[in-house]
Amino acid sequence: MTRLLCCSLLCAAALPAFAQEAASVPAATAASATGTAAMAETAASSILAAPVVSDAMPMPERAMMFAGDINRLIGSRPLAATASEPSTGGRIQSVLKRALALLGTPYRWGGTGTEGFDCSGLVGYVFRSTLGIELPRVSRDMAKSGEMVERAKLSPGDLVFFGRRGRVDHVGIYVGEGQFVHAPRTGRDVTVSRLDTGYWSGKYMEARRVAGI
Repeated sequence: MTRLLCCSLLCAAALPAFAQEAASVPAATAASATGTAAMAETAASSILAAPVVSDAMPMPERAMMFAGDINRLIGSRPLAATASEPSTGGRIQSVLKRALALLGTPYRWGGTGTEGFDCSGLVGYVFRSTLGIELPRVSRDMAKSGEMVERAKLSPGDLVFFGRRGRVDHVGIYVGEGQFVHAPRTGRDVTVSRLDTGYWSGKYMEARRVAGI
């Protein structure tokens, strides 16, 4: 009887220790989960802060934008609630979001789809798939349509044209702050480059505003 009583007392004394150990497991798990979540949040912040830079051009002409800056470039206004009668601002934002979503798509001569684009194929795809607007197939014909825009009065969504010897041979979509999105050339991807400095500044010829936006 005495032995049984001693065993009972020992078990009773051990219960708080077991309870404390059991309680510490969820606490440790929670702490681990919290640490993991913090690490994930830090990693996500780092990714958002990383620059979206392409090798499409030498350093002065490379894209000078951050992933987190896209919303700043296209504005903070919400898109139109319906596609039937969107506001002008909403239509432009739709165009820019579609174009910027294609960053990194490879260049393909004659390409007009998401497997690859040439410069006019990219512009045509963006306006056709976003607003149902059909543009001429090649850049020199695009430069004959729409409203002429002075360089100093460029607005996001305008088409910017480049060339040599007075002949248009390249087109992109102006996104604001001296930058435009385009499909540069064979072996490169859709990227954002500067319009106001470097290579493309010297090749700039004119700009057009697409009718209907």
